[in-house]
Amino acid sequence: MSRERILVVDDSADIRELIRTMLITAEYDVLTAATGADGLVLAQDLSPDLIVVDYRMPGMDGLTMHEALSQAGYSIPTILLTGEGSEKLAIRAMRTGIADYLVKPIEISELLDAVQRALSRYWSMQIKERLPNHLLEANLKLEKRFREMATLLKIGASVTAMLDLQQVLNRVVESAVDVTGAESGSLMLIDRRTDELYMRAVRNVDQRTAMTLRIKVEDSLIGQVMRTGEPLVFSEREAIKIKTAYFIKSAVYIPLRIQGKAIGVLSVDNRVKSREFDSHDVQMLSLIGNFAAVAIENARLYGDTTQERDTLDAIIRDTDDYIIVVDSEDRVLFCNQTAREALNVTATDFIGRPLTEVISHPEVVDLFSKTARIGRGRHSEVTLDGGERTLNAQLTIIEGIGRAVVMQDISHLKRLDRAKTEFVATVAHDLRSPLTAVLGYTELIQRSGPLTDQQNKFAEQIVSSVHSITDLITELLELSRIESEFNVDLEPVNFCRTAESALLSLEHAAAVKHHQIKREIVPGTLLVHGSGMRLRQMCANLIGNAIKYTPNSGTIFVSVWGDENFVFFRVKDTGIGIAVEDQPFVFDKFYRTERAAADYDGTGLGLSIVKSVVDQHDGRIWLESKEDEGTTFTVMLPCFRPNVQSEVSGEPTAQQE
Repeated sequence: MSRERILVVDDSADIRELIRTMLITAEYDVLTAATGADGLVLAQDLSPDLIVVDYRMPGMDGLTMHEALSQAGYSIPTILLTGEGSEKLAIRAMRTGIADYLVKPIEISELLDAVQRALSRYWSMQIKERLPNHLLEANLKLEKRFREMATLLKIGASVTAMLDLQQVLNRVVESAVDVTGAESGSLMLIDRRTDELYMRAVRNVDQRTAMTLRIKVEDSLIGQVMRTGEPLVFSEREAIKIKTAYFIKSAVYIPLRIQGKAIGVLSVDNRVKSREFDSHDVQMLSLIGNFAAVAIENARLYGDTTQERDTLDAIIRDTDDYIIVVDSEDRVLFCNQTAREALNVTATDFIGRPLTEVISHPEVVDLFSKTARIGRGRHSEVTLDGGERTLNAQLTIIEGIGRAVVMQDISHLKRLDRAKTEFVATVAHDLRSPLTAVLGYTELIQRSGPLTDQQNKFAEQIVSSVHSITDLITELLELSRIESEFNVDLEPVNFCRTAESALLSLEHAAAVKHHQIKREIVPGTLLVHGSGMRLRQMCANLIGNAIKYTPNSGTIFVSVWGDENFVFFRVKDTGIGIAVEDQPFVFDKFYRTERAAADYDGTGLGLSIVKSVVDQHDGRIWLESKEDEGTTFTVMLPCFRPNVQSEVSGEPTAQQE
């Protein structure tokens, strides 16, 4: 059997020789020509079984040569070689009947596979000439569909890879017009505010018409596509007017849908040609429409993400806060300009470098290192400029990324706090001196001689009032100190022991009123990250309140328990209770209920101190109460959870009491 004869046409001698060698090695007979004109003559004279032709050649290019052969009645399968693969070239090649086209550079296996496929189809066609016409026509349609699907896949890959929305829309319309052979096309999107369709991309449509065209979804044929989600096809017999001076003879409208919701309409139309669109055109447009919907959603999501990223970058870059982010290995991921200037970071290539190489400020480094030991976020203070400036630093663990420190300049707050503390201390000192004098002179009056019963009563009221004012001054000073402790260096505290210590100090007060104390404190150790002194003060205030506001022979319940995340402290009494309308205000400074103020001494600062201590330890406190039945206060504090085992001494330290 004779070997297949292949004609190679290329203006490059090197490429001609390379392809000729490839084909001869694969046992093909090879003819060559250097120009399209020479190739046309050889093809007509020798009728090769296959032609391999370059697209770009001087004079007659490869496609023109193929078209000339076709017009002369020759149906020789042709493989087109090109260095500029594109959608338009693919579509033109498909329309002119090119068997295949390859993009340079070409591998040997790729060329030989293409030759084998083309020859197989050629001999199949020769066999088909002997088949009945209807089978032949069916096969031709299948081959056409195959080429069209290959083209659609290339279009889809191209469109869905784009991220610029307008570019996506333009490419979709161009592809729709090219594939269907329509005169013009458009893509309209829905304006949800007005429920109108408006033009976003067109081809071969007057720009003035495109810019002004808006169509109501309700009561319009195009809107019907949006409402039903089904394509519409118009033939010349049903010619319609889209807008004044904008008539069409035939058209196809395809809905664009994302997640089952119509977002627009893709259309092609003919205004001059009397060519009707068929079901195949609808199918092709529907496929392009599916590509378009995916691409539009991708472009929208990309645009939204880019905008959000740019907004976040601008906020972080321009904020007055100082921001540092590190990964789990303490390598710097981010340090904004404000932080770099404040901490004297001069390196420009700090991303990815260890924190200690980028930042030398000891308080910042210490903040990160302490967090590694305690296994949770923390806050502290950082001083700058020799103590002239103070930053409040809050470190947060970011799951899957690392840790972030955000610092705010609180220098003015520190100055105000110092002024407030000095003012309170000055006022307290200035008040204590005259109060001491009042108390002393009252005692002298009582000792100077016999007084009437009324005079003794007045003297006792004076002494009681002086003690009340003294208690108020003491608690004001205490509250001021608690609120100013921004930079307390907290440590592990055995909360069980702390609660027991507070309870022990108040046993006498409970015994005086014949109260029964019931303990439910779990044995062992429940650790809280905090200040032992302040936590003991919190426990004592709550237990003391329960004793004070419970009538004689009452019962006080004190409970401590915990789980893997929190430690709980509860004080329950059988006292006078708190009215529902008073409960939202009990933690406010100086607030006292009418009943408490009438029957019991107090300053109204005890629960404010408790709330300040709980807040300082990142905890929560709440109450449940009914009048004449009693009150329950519950405190929830985060557990101390170290990354490594920490030994807690059997003897309480100052912090562990």
